[in-house]
Order: sequence, then C-alpha cells, then structure tokens
Amino acid sequence: MIGIEHYSILVVMIPLTAAYLMPVIGLWQRDFCYHVAVVSTFIAFCLSLALIKHVMSYGTISYHVGGWAPPWGIELVVDYLSAFMCITISAISLLAVVYSKNYAEKELPKGKITLYYTLLMIMIGGMLGVVVTGDMFNLFVFTEILSIPAYALVAIAGKKETYIASFRYFLLGAIGTSFILLGTAYLYIITGTLNMADLSMRLPEWYGSFVVFAALAFLIVGFAIKTALFPLHIWLPDAHSIAPSPVSVLLSALVIKVGAYAIIRILFTVFQPEFVLDVLPIASALMWLGAMAVLFGSLFAISQIDIKRMLAYSSVAHIGLIMLGIGLGTEAGMTGGILHIFNHALAKACLFFCAGAIIYKTHLRNMNDMAGMGDRMPVTSAALFLSASSMIGLPPTAGFISKIYLCLGALNAGAGILILVILAGSLLTAIFYFRLINIVYFEKPKDGSRIERDEAPLSMLIPIVVLAVACIFFGVFAGIPLEVVDEASKLLLGI
Repeated sequence: MIGIEHYSILVVMIPLTAAYLMPVIGLWQRDFCYHVAVVSTFIAFCLSLALIKHVMSYGTISYHVGGWAPPWGIELVVDYLSAFMCITISAISLLAVVYSKNYAEKELPKGKITLYYTLLMIMIGGMLGVVVTGDMFNLFVFTEILSIPAYALVAIAGKKETYIASFRYFLLGAIGTSFILLGTAYLYIITGTLNMADLSMRLPEWYGSFVVFAALAFLIVGFAIKTALFPLHIWLPDAHSIAPSPVSVLLSALVIKVGAYAIIRILFTVFQPEFVLDVLPIASALMWLGAMAVLFGSLFAISQIDIKRMLAYSSVAHIGLIMLGIGLGTEAGMTGGILHIFNHALAKACLFFCAGAIIYKTHLRNMNDMAGMGDRMPVTSAALFLSASSMIGLPPTAGFISKIYLCLGALNAGAGILILVILAGSLLTAIFYFRLINIVYFEKPKDGSRIERDEAPLSMLIPIVVLAVACIFFGVFAGIPLEVVDEASKLLLGI
C-alpha cells in the first residue's frame, strides 16, 4: 500500500507520465490517446480527493523528494490551499479532457490529435506541480512546464490568427518567466536557500534590503503577467478567444488562477503578512489594481460581440476580484478571494464549454447571430444561463457566496469604496451576460427559419451539465468548500 505522502508526487507524475507515453500510444492507435488522458486525469482527481481528506484530518503533508530533507532537498508541501487547488485543477481538467473527444476530432487537423493530448497532459501536470511544490526554483520550473504547452495549444489549429495570438502570449509569457527567475535568484543570493519554509524564516532579517524589494517586485510582476492582472492582461483576449474551447477553459479557469495562487504563496508564505501589508504594502497595490481590473475588464467585455472574446475579458475582471480580496488582508477578504478562484473556475469553464458547443454545432461566434439558440440547444442554453448567473453573483449561485465574502472583507478593512466597485462590477457583468441571454432566449432568427433541436454530442454535454449543476450546488452547500478555504485563509494570515 502506497503511503498517503507519496500521493503528493503521484498527482504530478501521473499526467506527466501519460504525456511521455502519449506519442508512442498515438503511433499505435491515435484514438486511444483520449482514453489515456481521461484515465490519467481521473486518477489525479482521485489522488487530490485523498490528499484533501488527509489534510483536513491530519494536517499538512511534507514529502521529501529522493529522501533528501529540506532545505537541501526538494520538498513538496500539501496544505489546505494546495489541496484545494489540486481539487480545482484536476476536476476541471478531467471535464476538459472528456469534452475534447468530439471537439478535437472535428476542429483539429487529424495529425495533431496525439500532439494535442500530449500538450494537454504536460500542462495539467505543470499546474499541479506549481501548487504542490515547496521550493521557489521548482515553482519557476513548473511554471515553465505549464506555459510552454499553453503557448503551443493556442496555435495548434494552425491558422494565421492562432499563430499571432500564440506568439504574443509567448513574448509576454517569456518576459514574465524571466522576471520570476530573476526574483528567485535574488532571494537565493541574499539567503542561500530556495525552500519556501526556510526562506520565510531567513528573510525577516533582510526586510530592509533593496535586494529583497527587487526580488519581490520581480516575482509579483512576473506572476501578474501570468495571471493577466490589469494592465498586464493584453495577451489574454486573443489567446483565450482563439484557442480551441477546451484549451480556453484550461487557460481561463485554471492557468491564470495558478498565477494567482503563486502570488498568494509568495506574499503570505515566503514573505510574512506583516511585511506585505504594512512594511511594504504590495498587497494594497494589488488590491487597487484588482479594483481597476474589475471595472475596466467589465467595460471591455461589454463592447465585444464575439462570445469567446467577451468571456476572455470577463476573466480579466474576475482575476481583479481575486486580487482585490487577497490584497485586503482580512480573513473574510482572503476567504472570498480564494473561494472565487474555485467559483469562477466552475462558471467560466461552463461558459467556455457552452460557447464551444455552440461554435461546434453552428460555427457562430457573433452573439448577435445566436437568436433562437434557447430552442435549438435548450440544455446548453440553460447551462449558459446558470453559469452566467454565478458570474454575476445572483443567489443562490456559488458566485454570490464569494462576492458576499469579498464585500465583508472590504467592510472589515474599512474600504467601503471597494464594496461599490464589487457591486458596479456585478452590474456591468449583468449587462453583457443578460444581453447574451436575451438574444439566446427572446430573439428569433432573422430569416424566420424553423428551429430544430440540435444539441452537442454527449461527451461535450456532460461536462456542461456537471458544471452548471455545480454552480448551484456550491451556492446552496457553500459550507463544503468554505470548510477548506477558511482554514487556508487563517494559515496564510497567521490567525
């Protein structure tokens, strides 16, 4: 029987091993790649469930790779936040892989199916690696592991616009990872260690050093690019809207959240809360940038007519909400920010799946052409409505709960103006989502043609329904994720 501590490395290695085997499997039987991808992500999900159960019962898991004790050896750490992120990543990734079967066969060149699943598994393994590592250098390494396949997956369809979007994403991503590497190097120069726990003990005596200030600045800017925090978001709209829809889901629901996770981990684990909240108020700067992102991201989304581009700009706004909550520095604010990582992942994944299903069946991307879609694709349209309601924050959806906590966090911090920002963001979000809902349900096709029901294949419909139901379930039973998120927030803030 494998000890539970080994699950922390297996959850990373299983998707990466599947990626390693995928080219060989593709040569033997290309269609089998899909099944390998589903099985490997399902195993990663089961391992994540076991990890979170163990953390809730017995506390943090520390795994020493190769038996070398930290700080000399590489350490994997699974605490409440890591386990919560593992569940989020593995669950959404599993649904994205299931969704890919029919979509990839129709939308991608036949010769790239194997490559698609290979890159998908590398990216999933890289994301899981980021959230379980307890080492700064491996945080950089896993960030690169997930980023390189992400660049390639944006361009995998082989069209001119995909190459342009991928190249822009690559250029800005390379700048971001360069900053991350520089910041990591500066921390090592001044402390002689890369282990996060060891860094947190050694750094306080150097808090007055300009080298530490530079390291923190490089790390935050680097990961802000990765998470597309306004105004460093310019790569996101093209990349997320042009990529294949399952890839759009992973990019918008997960990849940018992994960047947000890294920012949380650096600010409140590597550094101490007092330093980033009071001595060098970098958290406050992120809070105000988040507030700007909520407003500007929503305004940009209102002006879009391409459904996937509108969803992409909406992600800019919701990353702003996450950063706003983290920057508040209050328990309620931190809880709201972390919970919104999960709630936004559910809703945005569902919305991109719905958009992909509509494009798959009708080849329509312009929202003004989607009149009558409520009759033609009733299940997809219902899921679109439920997930959009969660994005707006309507009760009893999951998005309502995280926005309530964000408002409570702003109230506790004495920042009433941020409550107005959150409410304004919700109002703007309602404008562009209800515009789409109105077209889908209440407008008829201009040509007056008879509408026949024509839903997407079952492999695409199942993930859509699961996520739509989850948006309601985790709104009504919000205590399930909150049990983990509350503990994560207390540990990060040292409460």
